[in-house]
Amino acid sequence: MAVQSSISGEAQASKNFSHGHFFLWREFVWGAVAGAFGEGMMHPVDTIKTRLQSQAILNGVQNQKNLLQMVRYVWKVDGLKGLYRGVLPGITGSLATGATYFGVIESTKKWIEDSHPGLRGHWAHFIAGAIGDTLGSFVYVPCEVMKQRMQVQGTITSWSSVAVKDGIAITPGTQIYGYYTGMFHAGCSIWKTQGVKGLYAGYFSTLARDVPFAGLMVMFYEALKDVKVYVERRLISSPNWHVNNSFEGLVLGGLAGGLSAYLTTPLDVVKTRLQVQGSTLRYTGWLDAIHNIWATEGMKGMFKGSIPRIAWYIPASALTFMAVEFLRDNFNERVPNDNLREFGRLSVDKKSLQEVA
Repeated sequence: MAVQSSISGEAQASKNFSHGHFFLWREFVWGAVAGAFGEGMMHPVDTIKTRLQSQAILNGVQNQKNLLQMVRYVWKVDGLKGLYRGVLPGITGSLATGATYFGVIESTKKWIEDSHPGLRGHWAHFIAGAIGDTLGSFVYVPCEVMKQRMQVQGTITSWSSVAVKDGIAITPGTQIYGYYTGMFHAGCSIWKTQGVKGLYAGYFSTLARDVPFAGLMVMFYEALKDVKVYVERRLISSPNWHVNNSFEGLVLGGLAGGLSAYLTTPLDVVKTRLQVQGSTLRYTGWLDAIHNIWATEGMKGMFKGSIPRIAWYIPASALTFMAVEFLRDNFNERVPNDNLREFGRLSVDKKSLQEVA
């Protein structure tokens, strides 16, 4: 009876959503806030990852630091200020990505499941996540280019000591691009020297990384929710057992983000190098970058920065999903019937409920 009531409740919530689209705008707001929160908290880890992945361009293939060496180097030369270089464009990009990611995802999942029944379940989750991230890429990619160039520059003192030509360190005084004093200066400088092409450097490589990443993260997150429900119903008999949605988002979001991040690390390495290289092109395109990285650095080069990438995405994804679930629980409007669950949180689909019944 309880299961049937829940199913009919979700159907009614879906109907209300279709006609009124109530509180859908909140998904955009909550996603933006959560995305910016996660980026701001974890930006120093992202800076280390970007430095590790781009050092082959700045210092040459044969002179690369490992993770601990890079952490010590950045802290010694640039300090806390260097770790937070590029945080403003990073947060700006995360606002756009978070808004479209969570704002689009629920309605997209519903549309896919209604219009294409064969794509229900994990496929619907994957496609919805991919679409949400793709829409955010128009704002996210220029911000990513600015952020990463500012990250590799560090402070003006450290950037003044960098001298690069064709990926090989040479006499101090020559740089691949001038020092950026801030986000606005970075955007104007890139636009002036390279135009739109510069701001959207590595755009397709970004999509090649983020579309599968976003799709996998949503798919893993929803799959882990299904596993949690299955375990609760099979192994936990207590009617008083309840897991807070914010805590669920924290744990499951972190696991989903970490696994997705590791699987897409090679795509992230390619994207980072295409965006960091500037006007002195070492790689002519996505395929050329893959070929050269594999030829000169092998598998190790393709997974460069995987540890800080995972270390960034586990807490960042955990904090993001936790924030979204918290905001949904505390600020979303509810369907008039108090017995219905908010439509914005589809933690269990109808198919799962029917199978349990």
